[in-house]
Amino acid sequence: MAHLPIDDVLTDISDALASGNRLVLSAPPGAGKTTRVPLHLLKADWLDDQKIIMLEPRRIAARRAAEFMAKSLGEKVGETVGVRSRLDTRIGPKTRIEVVTEGVFTNLITRDPDLPGIGAVLFDEFHERSLDADLGLALALETQDALNDELRIIIMSATLDTARVTQITHAPLVQSDGRAHPVETKYLGRTQDRMEDQMARAIKKALAAETGSILAFLPGAAEINRTAERLSDLSDDILICPLYGALSPKEQDDAIRPAPAGKRKVVLATDIAESSLTIEGVRVVVDAGFARIPEYTPGSLGASLKTIKASLANVDQRRGRAGRTEPGVCYRLWHEEENRGLPKSVTPEILNADLSSMLLRLAFWGDPDPFQLTWLDPPAKGIVEGALSSLKAIGFLDPSGHLTALGQEAVRLPLSPRLAKLVLTGTNDGERALGARIAALLSEQGLGGNNINLTHRVDMFDRSSAPRAKAMKAKAQDWSGTRAGAKGDIASLLAAAWPDQIARKRENTTDRYQLSSGGGVKLPEHSSLQNQNWLIICETGGQSKGEAIVRLACPVDEAVVKSSLPENTHDYAEFDAATGSVRARRQKRLGGIVLSETPLQKPDTTARADAVCRAVTAQGLSILPGWEALSRYLHRIRYAASLHASDWPDTSETGLIEALNDWLCPAIELSGLSVIQSGELTNALRNWLGWTITSEIDRLAPTSWESPTGRSVKIDYDGEQAPMISIRVQELYGQTRHPSICDGKVPLTLSLLSPAQRQVALTRDLPGFWQGGYADMRKDMKGRYPKHNWPEDPASASPPGPRGKR
Repeated sequence: MAHLPIDDVLTDISDALASGNRLVLSAPPGAGKTTRVPLHLLKADWLDDQKIIMLEPRRIAARRAAEFMAKSLGEKVGETVGVRSRLDTRIGPKTRIEVVTEGVFTNLITRDPDLPGIGAVLFDEFHERSLDADLGLALALETQDALNDELRIIIMSATLDTARVTQITHAPLVQSDGRAHPVETKYLGRTQDRMEDQMARAIKKALAAETGSILAFLPGAAEINRTAERLSDLSDDILICPLYGALSPKEQDDAIRPAPAGKRKVVLATDIAESSLTIEGVRVVVDAGFARIPEYTPGSLGASLKTIKASLANVDQRRGRAGRTEPGVCYRLWHEEENRGLPKSVTPEILNADLSSMLLRLAFWGDPDPFQLTWLDPPAKGIVEGALSSLKAIGFLDPSGHLTALGQEAVRLPLSPRLAKLVLTGTNDGERALGARIAALLSEQGLGGNNINLTHRVDMFDRSSAPRAKAMKAKAQDWSGTRAGAKGDIASLLAAAWPDQIARKRENTTDRYQLSSGGGVKLPEHSSLQNQNWLIICETGGQSKGEAIVRLACPVDEAVVKSSLPENTHDYAEFDAATGSVRARRQKRLGGIVLSETPLQKPDTTARADAVCRAVTAQGLSILPGWEALSRYLHRIRYAASLHASDWPDTSETGLIEALNDWLCPAIELSGLSVIQSGELTNALRNWLGWTITSEIDRLAPTSWESPTGRSVKIDYDGEQAPMISIRVQELYGQTRHPSICDGKVPLTLSLLSPAQRQVALTRDLPGFWQGGYADMRKDMKGRYPKHNWPEDPASASPPGPRGKR
């Protein structure tokens, strides 16, 4: 075999794994890590007759890696090297290396935590940071620590932050320099045109200026297909080849293999082609600079796809594809200065994903608490709590967070909890078979066409004889456990499994819907589902005026809705910050969908308190009429706390909002809405803090200072100069000591004012000011205000009498 850069560090890899059980391997694209390292490890003494598992982020990458390694051994896939993914399993009795997709590995390790018969797990292209990869690594590290310390874990990547990974995993680093040819980068700038129009122009420009085939990066299949349409006028010697995940293996292979003699290729790809795959003959890359990622919001319909600017790591990976085999060129469809605004790397999926599948697997693993594991990036607590609530609501977890009998069935299905619920909802073989068919369709991108109406898409899926459709139908039979015909009502199954996905058309609209779980969605323009009274929403993507756009839905009869959603009466109160009042309504609902409502004249005090607290939680304390007085008191509290080392309650705005049920709601329930008027909010807070703390606040941060004229001057505790008073210069005549609080320990900042109440000086040393800066100020003030007294020695002068007397 030809020498590859990774060959130079294979000995270092062997040495590290002979003396330890973890390794981080950094090697750039084209170094050969994916295909050389697993074969090399077969010779290791510590492996014995155990298997090597290598994870790949995508099915195409797993399949191509297995095929390349098998070919290098003169074998077919399924002999020494096998592959295991959702639709492609080729494993034989002699298989020693299994190349698997990341989801396959998480299923494997949760079923057999000690990984019997497996000597090494390799995480390839780990920089992509999928949820399954992060979960797989966390579980593998736990297995290694608690069950099988002989297991070797190798984390491999081209653009990973290796310093951080080695620190968290306590693993040594081996680095390969790789082999890359120079790539010239050309910036074409952004225009206001559609992405596919700009991309088509750039491709034609590159075809005219460069030799070799072209790899163009676009965010998704829709943009790829529209770009292909715009390139349909190219000559016959230019082959246009789409490349994305929903294509068949044959179509993907057609895109990857070299162009026939005398022809050139234009491969239009998603980020599927960023790493792992080498596309022969490509020496030109055209990058639109975007990526499409799932974006999840707790309480939403799940993840919706969002188009964002690609990270620097992404675009550098893409650029490198042009220099795999020879010097190349990269055209970027943005301005060079825009690079400064790009994120450094991709956001790990675990930080913004629906975690219900992960938590279901962890419950099956034996510990539903994810925070006990070692993560490169721990999941957000709020998203974890939302996912746990969802799993409990659909009956997969009990109140304590442990698997129910239904959850035990669900975890054995290679489906998200939502889709697993759909499979398990049917009450007979026909309904279970139908639920499994729908789950198969919804879990595999591109099946059944692109009609927004799910019933049409299911019909097209049932009619399809394409290999991928046949494979997924076979999977559906396995999931349902029956070969009975798929019979039942699609809408009834969906409504029973996903009652929170039911939506009702809003009044006086044709395309906007209210969800039973709260919030709203909108149909795309000219949708065939417009004016349907009731829908079940299956998929959303993108936003329009704050509402998710429906990409897939199913019409449902009101009778089915009423049998699926509980009818209830709910009293709802809403705080009006402008008037300081609460308006209440009695609502008749189906789930969370309001069917009708009538005004309530006198909501009870609890309802009023809840309304105020909800509004404050959503909009902040500043919406309350008594906010200004409360704000002044909060500044005093924080200043006093800075002088008094204590464990006082958190009085930041966030802390007070979290404690609303402790200080504000009880006050409203006791005294009504009058408590939120000026001054009384402060009393409510003082009552909560208690006498000991409030008396200490009054001592350390008094509200005022008494001037020599007997006037009470307000002390301001807001800002860097706090505590500060604003006072006319004349009122301080005769003052030989600097004003202070806290028994003379804390000097006040003096904002000295002219007779017109404008600041003329700022000092924390009044005696020094009398001897220094006062003289210059006196010259200016005496000219402007000749009727006022400006003595040469203010320290010995007398202040004016009470206001109005001189």
